[in-house]
Amino acid sequence: MNIGLIAHDNKKKLMQNFCIAYRHILNKHTLYATGTTGRLIEEVTNLHIHKYLAGHLGGEQQLGAQIAHNDIDMVIFLRDPLTGKPHEPDPASIIRLCDTHNIPIATNLATAELLIMALDRGDLEWRNLYK
Repeated sequence: MNIGLIAHDNKKKLMQNFCIAYRHILNKHTLYATGTTGRLIEEVTNLHIHKYLAGHLGGEQQLGAQIAHNDIDMVIFLRDPLTGKPHEPDPASIIRLCDTHNIPIATNLATAELLIMALDRGDLEWRNLYK
């Protein structure tokens, strides 16, 4: 499965810790991330990440295009709802695309953990039929 990973600045450390904790699941899948988030995940996990541009330089749009072409099966977007900055990716556009194309998306740690466990159990295999 293809998994998109995005994190606002205040959530990047949380994304790193999430990927460390679930490295044994994530290493079975193809991972895509905005530039800085992808680099930070690679540094602590040794997972291979296909990195887009940084979010504010077009990485969000690159991921959005892949979602629009139904090439992403799940998105984890750890967003900061309280202190968003103008240069950070806009969650609304990614969420809208995921909703339009029936792509599961997590925007907080609790939902991310539910999705990653569902992925490991095979609960997202329906995505292979949907493509």
